[in-house]
Amino acid sequence: MTVGILANPHKPGSIPTLRALQAALGRAGIDTLLDCETAALASEDGGIPADSFSLHVDLAAVIGGDGTMLHAVARLGNFGKPVAGINIGTLGFLTSCTDDELDEFAQAVAAERFTTSVRTLLSATVHRIGHPLETFTALNEITLARGDTGRLVSLRARVNGELLNDYRADGLIVATPTGSTAYSLSAGGPLIAPGSAVFIITPICPHSLSQRALVLPDSCVVELSSEDPGSGPMLFTVDGRDSVRIAPGDRVEVRKSPEFFHLLRFEERSFYEALRQKLGWQGV
Repeated sequence: MTVGILANPHKPGSIPTLRALQAALGRAGIDTLLDCETAALASEDGGIPADSFSLHVDLAAVIGGDGTMLHAVARLGNFGKPVAGINIGTLGFLTSCTDDELDEFAQAVAAERFTTSVRTLLSATVHRIGHPLETFTALNEITLARGDTGRLVSLRARVNGELLNDYRADGLIVATPTGSTAYSLSAGGPLIAPGSAVFIITPICPHSLSQRALVLPDSCVVELSSEDPGSGPMLFTVDGRDSVRIAPGDRVEVRKSPEFFHLLRFEERSFYEALRQKLGWQGV
């Protein structure tokens, strides 16, 4: 078995954790392969592009945190194999274990004592006047929000071509169940179990309190556009990255991606355990 490793170069502790992970996997009889950026970070030769991992490794391990996992979605490309997150610190919603559990992780991988949580991805196509089409993939959410202006903006949302609503707000979020614990939750959206076949449309600080988050089947196509010529360009972002300016007349089409993200989980851990830990839920 071979494990491909990606590390966050900006995360303190990445190099010591990388060395410890390589050692733990080696003791378990597992080979490792680094992506180019991680190899350069570790001053090692032999790194390969992360988007070619699917040809060379059996699973990927991402060192960092939930944010690093989100960036790994873009770096790995179409990677239909398990991805494990190694969190430097406390356990996150997307990470499989912490840097204190590397030996347990290596042993579980060697014995194949893990499960895979299949996560829906969003495919967002940006239609901009005078520009070629651009398509992005998101694990958590896409966001269309106000740009340089400090004012509320007007956004139109359509579902399968039918008008849903004209919003006055700071922006709109379209989130997956995985993203329901992230930006959408902060904006007042509901928690959704990962296996649910739904999307969430969540307004950000809407002008009217009657404009609430809406849960839709993930078979829907959601179209967002700016309806406020006076507010200037808005910002479209994908999992907090890839900012694109959206002008009036441009639109964003969001649909379920044909690809999936395969999140590695220890057999004894679950989404509900992460909820209890991260949200501080306690019994009466």
